[in-house]
Amino acid sequence: MVDLVNRDPNNINPHLQCQFEDVLAEPDGTHSIDCVWTLSSICFNCWKGCCYKIMTLLCGCCIAAEFGCRFALLSFIHIWYFTPMLKIFQINCGLCKNIYTQCINCYIEPLCIAIGSIFHHFKK
Repeated sequence: MVDLVNRDPNNINPHLQCQFEDVLAEPDGTHSIDCVWTLSSICFNCWKGCCYKIMTLLCGCCIAAEFGCRFALLSFIHIWYFTPMLKIFQINCGLCKNIYTQCINCYIEPLCIAIGSIFHHFKK
C-alpha cells in the first residue's frame, strides 16, 4: 500500500525540502511592508505547489513508467547476464588458482627447499 502521508519514508530527498523562509529573508533594518511580505509568502507557496502539481500531473506517470522500465532492464541484465558472467569468471579463476598452486608446489617449493638446505649448513 502506498503511504500518502509520508511520501519519502527512506529520506531520499532531504536536500529538496525548501520553504519560503529558506529562500527569501529580510535582514534587520531592511523590511518590506508587512502585507507585501505576507503576500509574497502566500504567492511563493501557492505557485510552488501549483507548478509542482501541474508538472507531476503532466509528466509524473510517464517518468515513473520510464524508470520502471529502466529498473526492470537493469534487473534483467544483472540476473541474466552479469551474475552468470561473474560465475564463469569465478570458475575460471578457481582453475587458474589450482594451476598456479600446482606450479608453485612442483617447481618453486622444491627449489626453495634445496637452496634453504644449502644455506642451512653455513654457521657463524
